[in-house]
Amino acid sequence: MRGSINVEKIRRLMRDLDAAVRSPGRVYFTGGVTAVLLGWRETTLDIDLKADPEPLGFFESVPKLKNTIDINLELASPDDFVPALPEWRERSVLIERRDHIEFFHYDFYAQALSKIERWYDRDRGDVMRMIEDGLVQREKLRELFSAVEPKLIRYPAIDPESLRDRVNRIVTTGKM
Repeated sequence: MRGSINVEKIRRLMRDLDAAVRSPGRVYFTGGVTAVLLGWRETTLDIDLKADPEPLGFFESVPKLKNTIDINLELASPDDFVPALPEWRERSVLIERRDHIEFFHYDFYAQALSKIERWYDRDRGDVMRMIEDGLVQREKLRELFSAVEPKLIRYPAIDPESLRDRVNRIVTTGKM
């Protein structure tokens, strides 16, 4: 088991990853990294990220950085668990622009939907924080969910009715 990941380790990853690649690209952080960078938590257990487009040398550098920084690093994003929301790239929020890589928070609506689907206690708290902080508007969440609901058939692990009920409960009551 690797050590906990704090802001300093995330910033080091950003710096070292940018130095290791050989072309421009974008990296989207999600989950615990977003929570740590926004100050909701002090640490997280892993770094979930997606490169799109991937800079040259990205995949070669990931295993090395995992070991040198002593972090759990996963190539994972909300669209691995729920359908990609329309215009997710445009809603993703810039964290920092470095020499080669632009680092973003993955679209908060997509993060919220994937957390609502998982339904863990910590995820529920994160979704409520996104709503309280104005990062997710409840009606927009329903609208985006409706746009991808027909695509849920491609995700057999998801119970579409339960997910729809959870989204509707959050939108109508503001509670999980």
